[in-house]
Amino acid sequence: QVQLVESGGGSVQAGGSLRLSCAASRKVYCMGWFRQAPGKEREGVATIESDAYTKYVDSVKGRFTISKDNAKNTLYLQMNSLKPEDTAMYYCAAAAVIWCPLGPAPFSSWGQGTQVTVSS
Repeated sequence: QVQLVESGGGSVQAGGSLRLSCAASRKVYCMGWFRQAPGKEREGVATIESDAYTKYVDSVKGRFTISKDNAKNTLYLQMNSLKPEDTAMYYCAAAAVIWCPLGPAPFSSWGQGTQVTVSS
């Protein structure tokens, strides 16, 4: 029961960078980024716990960085070296758990999504 608003999506060429932001209406213990491409299942991209421990899906390790600004209740996803396969709708999500997984099950609050398109 937290409002989440994503921003920062857009269209870039392969190798480019984008930074996504997610503004939350209140503090939450677990937050993450998920993405869904047409015809594919939604997958967890990155999550961050209240102690700043992070987890990433293998396909983005070394390229994406999740971070947060607790004072502003804002979540970020810095995306570098973007590839065409990163093209998807990206969603911010929040869960009331201490141990934050990549799976969607405990996430009960979701943003509207922001589109990321990477061209070759």
